[in-house]
Amino acid sequence: MKELIRFVNLGVKPYEETLVLQRKLVEQLHSDNSSDDVVLLVEHPHVFTVGRKKDALQNVLNPGEIPVIEIERGGDVTYHGPGQLVIYPIMNLEAIHTHLDFYLRSLEDIVIRTLSKWGIKGTKVKGYTGVWIGDRKIASIGIAVKKWITFHGIALNVNTDLSYFSRIQPCGLNAEVMTSMQAITTREIPIDQVIYHLIKEFEQEFNRTASLIPAGDLTV
Repeated sequence: MKELIRFVNLGVKPYEETLVLQRKLVEQLHSDNSSDDVVLLVEHPHVFTVGRKKDALQNVLNPGEIPVIEIERGGDVTYHGPGQLVIYPIMNLEAIHTHLDFYLRSLEDIVIRTLSKWGIKGTKVKGYTGVWIGDRKIASIGIAVKKWITFHGIALNVNTDLSYFSRIQPCGLNAEVMTSMQAITTREIPIDQVIYHLIKEFEQEFNRTASLIPAGDLTV
């Protein structure tokens, strides 16, 4: 079993560039099984992404100047933008001896335990993937799997401007269901602190050691 996960904080990076990087990492991990799993941490400029769910594009209501990108992950339409932390685990499911449903539940558990550090009680809702605070959704999860290697991942609303969700029906839901850590705590949350706790929770969930490396040290 692998013992290391490399975490890379990309800062703010366009969605398309990050998607290309994910796909390269998937191919690298497939061709060289000894390569470490990688988790990309990033904030994106404003963008709407549309998953594989049938008729998902119909849930893009009024994108205006914001680009809309159709991609291979599961799920419906969502929004990414400043103040939202997006987490892309590139992981070999065979190496961690788990199946897809367990992996999705593990991602939810990681977010729930991270939120608890701010006194926020996250929950799972039967029939939906993601993390909820009561009847409000704070984290969306949509993944893709290629040759047993995962990509795409988690969008956690930290200090997100929630008004942008009104231009879509996020995951087929009304925009009003979306919330953020800032909205709940009524204060801005340092994203670096969220990253710190997320990394710790990944270590615990997958029984691995984490290494946070500079973006410039990532080779593909």
